[in-house]
Amino acid sequence: MKTFIKRTAAAAGTAALAVVGLIGFYGRSLPDSFFLPAGRELSVGSELPVTVRCDDSLREEGTVKNRTLMLFDTFPIKTVTANEVERPVLTACGQAFGIKLMTDGVMVIGLEELEGSCPASECGIRIGDIITGIDGQTVMTNKRLGELISSSKGQPCAVSFKRNGKERSATLSPVFSGGTYKAGMWVRDSSAGIGTLTFYDPESGAFGGLGHPICDADTGQPMPISHGTVGEVVITGCIRSEHGDPGQLCGEFSSPEPAGTVRRNTSEGVFGTLGSFPADGETLPLGFKQEIETGPAEILSTVDGTRPRRFTIEIESIDLSENAGHDMVVRVTDKALLDKAGGIVQGMSGSPIIQNGRLVGAVTHVFVDDPTRGYAIFADDMVSASDAVQSGAENGGTLLKTG
Repeated sequence: MKTFIKRTAAAAGTAALAVVGLIGFYGRSLPDSFFLPAGRELSVGSELPVTVRCDDSLREEGTVKNRTLMLFDTFPIKTVTANEVERPVLTACGQAFGIKLMTDGVMVIGLEELEGSCPASECGIRIGDIITGIDGQTVMTNKRLGELISSSKGQPCAVSFKRNGKERSATLSPVFSGGTYKAGMWVRDSSAGIGTLTFYDPESGAFGGLGHPICDADTGQPMPISHGTVGEVVITGCIRSEHGDPGQLCGEFSSPEPAGTVRRNTSEGVFGTLGSFPADGETLPLGFKQEIETGPAEILSTVDGTRPRRFTIEIESIDLSENAGHDMVVRVTDKALLDKAGGIVQGMSGSPIIQNGRLVGAVTHVFVDDPTRGYAIFADDMVSASDAVQSGAENGGTLLKTG
């Protein structure tokens, strides 16, 4: 009997530890807030042993509902908020588009010695810093920076710059080299490239694309932009992805006139306003992250010409945690896309993901060692980022309206 009691107690202790471990795991891996279609109750996926309980003791304010997540419908995990909104209906695009950005200041992309010293490095400037001013004069272009440094005649200059978003200052002493005064730094004031348009809102003109920030090719850091434009692009070729070598879409602007403006370059993508309705778009309701399932889905992407096509994919994994490095892992299953591109190529970032008739995400990155697979972002996170941009813009629209 004593042996039985000990074994029972040990089993109970092991089970209790397992429950505690699961509570901690789901507490970390599930978000603290959700968007919820008006009139619907929250559900976090049938594959999880997690249920949702409406607790009358929890205060509710308007469209914000408090809910308790339960493990096996028995053990509380944590309280979350469910924000009731009208489900947006958007145009899922998939068209390739060209992007031109001007930086907010000039980005330092390299340092070099001049006459045995590097003035920029010696005064504390580092690669990735954003130079915004010289002696109180605003710097927005490479040319303007060069003019101000040259006109110093070697006298110390007060340099204003940003590092990780924080304002800094330093005193720079230019040196004479190659017939003029220089600072010993290489800088960049603009960037251009090709990506894929994810969604467009016909009511406000708001758009979102890429699903990730545009980063400087040399520093790898997001480009801080002052303004930018987007334009229509014709895809003229596709370099296939191979193991260890991601391919890319090749294209050219089809018109010198911009089709819209870029307002923000964020971790969720680039956002702004279009002046005209994209051709060949599909009108679809937004799918919220807790509604996404592993399994079959489709992407809209343009790999030749201007017309997007649907291609089949598989959503292999979903990470709902707040600090997830990547939201989803997807795999291309469509033979036509595999034959044409080898899977995912650079330039397809932003290709909308469609599942169960809803816009649920966008492709963001390709796996270099396996180009048939890549990462993706939740569409509702992109729409939230677009809302933040539009709410700060004149006459901006709101996509996620409260129910």
